Amino acid sequence: METRATDRMSATMPLDWEHGGLAEGLRCYRRQEFFLAHEHWEDVWRVSAGPEKTFLQALIQIAAAFHHLRRQNPVGAASLLGAALRKLEQYPAAYEGVAVEPLREDLRAWIDALGRNEASPGLAFPVVR
Repeated sequence: METRATDRMSATMPLDWEHGGLAEGLRCYRRQEFFLAHEHWEDVWRVSAGPEKTFLQALIQIAAAFHHLRRQNPVGAASLLGAALRKLEQYPAAYEGVAVEPLREDLRAWIDALGRNEASPGLAFPVVR
């Protein structure tokens, strides 16, 4: 039987998007400073556990994917986006203050566009809200 992240939330820490590394990473992500976002989120990820750790890893992979894309590596970007989407599939539509379902929809659109080898898909970067 598959265990969903929401079933394992007995010993979780709330994610603070207003202060500290998550907030700084979110600011960087929204400024499209993907490498810096990845670095800030990774600092928090290192001390996380449980479903939060997997959730943060997915966000880190998203930021890393767009860093790869900016460095002309669409194959690496698509691979990371796919890995992030697989992780996010186990979470509810909203988790720890993040709208997960719209994020999953954005990732699917990007994966599809990159799979068609579109040099410039004309898509907005996925929003972490």
